[in-house]
Amino acid sequence: MELFDLTGKVAIITGSSRGIGRAIAEAYASAGAKVIISSRKQAACEEIAAAINAQHGEDRAIAIAANISDKSALEALVAETRRQAGKIDVLVCNAASNPYYGPMEGISDEQFRKIFDNNVLANHWLVSMVAPEMRDRKDGAIIIVSSVGGLIGSNVIGAYNVSKAADFQLVRNLAVEFGPHNVRVNAIAPAVIRTEFARALWEDPKAEAALQRITPLRRIGEPDEIAGTAIFLASKASSYLTGQAIVIDGGATVQGGL
Repeated sequence: MELFDLTGKVAIITGSSRGIGRAIAEAYASAGAKVIISSRKQAACEEIAAAINAQHGEDRAIAIAANISDKSALEALVAETRRQAGKIDVLVCNAASNPYYGPMEGISDEQFRKIFDNNVLANHWLVSMVAPEMRDRKDGAIIIVSSVGGLIGSNVIGAYNVSKAADFQLVRNLAVEFGPHNVRVNAIAPAVIRTEFARALWEDPKAEAALQRITPLRRIGEPDEIAGTAIFLASKASSYLTGQAIVIDGGATVQGGL
């Protein structure tokens, strides 16, 4: 299992107090990494960090709250991570927002900007903050959690999908820039996962049944089912993989669903 071993690595995972981010943090800790739990509320971060430390030993998880819409808060997150953990080997940009559900013609400018600020610009900020030390060290892994929404159209989450398509291009550009320094940049593109964030897409039994029908595996995904790919992208197992987006959708896109 050496290919997937993360022992000695330090990973920041945004949006890791619940859902996909939490699953990734727990999986990284199990693989040997020290994880930085970050979301908006310090108490929520501390709860998850405490649970990880209780399972794996003290000092395996550190709670550092940060609002991704606040550049100074992200700078503080990176600085405090370096102070407490000494370095940053892996960055997982998982946190995102979608304040609007409905046709794009009804979205306000403020809502549109918030989606892009949180889902694209915040990722750019964080990458810019952590990349210099990765380049200097000639080693690093950056993972952006995008969405299959970036590959399709939608009449209810259109602006969100546009932002996730932008994340795919962000990954490609950064892979070209950082590749000569052995810093890899990739994306994970989940379909609907049973998280609080995606509740509007699955909480209605009829909506979930419709999703199941268009998915060859006949079910929606669970947060833990994203974590394995995140380990792969952070580890030696993916040492020759960069600039790519791995779709995790139970087969929905190949069936022509979604």
